[in-house]
Amino acid sequence: MKVTIKTPEEQDMMRRAGRMAADLLDFVEPHVQAGITTDELNQLCHEHMVEVQKTVPAPLNYRGFPRSICTSVNHVVCHGIPGDKKLKQGDIINIDVTPITDGWHGDASRTFTVGKVAPSIQRLIDVTYRSMWLGIRQLRPGGHLGDIGAAIQQYVEAQHYSVVREYCGHGTGRVFHEDPQVLHYGEAGTGMELKAGMTITVEPMVNAGKRHVRLLPDGWTVVTKDHSLSAQFEHTVLITESGYEVLTLGKAERDNGPPQ
Repeated sequence: MKVTIKTPEEQDMMRRAGRMAADLLDFVEPHVQAGITTDELNQLCHEHMVEVQKTVPAPLNYRGFPRSICTSVNHVVCHGIPGDKKLKQGDIINIDVTPITDGWHGDASRTFTVGKVAPSIQRLIDVTYRSMWLGIRQLRPGGHLGDIGAAIQQYVEAQHYSVVREYCGHGTGRVFHEDPQVLHYGEAGTGMELKAGMTITVEPMVNAGKRHVRLLPDGWTVVTKDHSLSAQFEHTVLITESGYEVLTLGKAERDNGPPQ
């Protein structure tokens, strides 16, 4: 797999795909309530993609994944399979969506709270969200992949959390996962040089405890080894001639802007 540089026309297609992902997360957010099952959230998203957006859910049957979205609750780090688990008050859940629009992938995720959560849990979510944006702000032509990971790791560890290392961001476009791999830890000034026209995801997974994870027997669900909570946010970003453009901004971000 090679890194693809998108033409101006292809960048427009990625903008459309990214907007579909953002709109899907905006759509499902009000449904994240105590008592709903993760499979019901999956069904809502599937129907919205297929019937309303006229998009294709990329995760469904991808390497055997059985659902249209990923739902990762509490200590699940990523790739949680929707099922009959009911959400309860005080839970957190990451919902990861990738609708395909005319052959192009829009990839985004957010961590939602189920009702009110403890201040310590909200802090984990806030730090994770801010760390994603710190990574995104490193993007520019002539920068390096290591700049992203270094910014995220330094901030997260200064807040006494840990960054998951086994799973990372990636290039995306016509292909769901393409080069480069985008690590969320590392050293500034190292790694591949960034070029205008690249589209990548920045999607740090941050654990309240230690960084170590394990894969469950289903072959997909990744959990924290110490059972600590984990949060994640993800945006798809285009590297432009002057910096970057986030393609998966939700309505709240479009209206209010990113964190300062």
